[in-house]
Amino acid sequence: MNGKPEGWRLERAAYPYIHAAETRFQDLDPLGHINNVAMAALFESGRVRFNHSLGLGRRQKGIRWLIAKVEINYVAEAHFPDDVEIASGIGTIGSRSWTILAAAFQNGQCVATCDTVIVFTDTTGAIALPAEMRALLEANRVRQAG
Repeated sequence: MNGKPEGWRLERAAYPYIHAAETRFQDLDPLGHINNVAMAALFESGRVRFNHSLGLGRRQKGIRWLIAKVEINYVAEAHFPDDVEIASGIGTIGSRSWTILAAAFQNGQCVATCDTVIVFTDTTGAIALPAEMRALLEANRVRQAG
């Protein structure tokens, strides 16, 4: 992603899954904002909970998914003590990978977006997504406006 996210990315309703996460005082930078490491951790927590909601927490032996790329775009300042909602959904689906698109909202305003590319693998490397997994991902896509 380059520059400002598309407008629909800033809308909570675009995402099929929401996870509320508490901010912590220790997450603050010297200027009183939620720092970038803490925001990455909030996105990670949201991503893990989204995956579990899809049943992706249970794996077969030798099968796993690996994060290939994480990109965070900071849109506005986030502050303690207000909670942050991490909204998540599936973006692109490739033959061996998919993208989770997420946005962090605080008090109704989008404060950051996160794109995570995940690759489906076995012990030999990247492998094709099974049809049932592809269907699950398709059913949980983000809803793009326009």
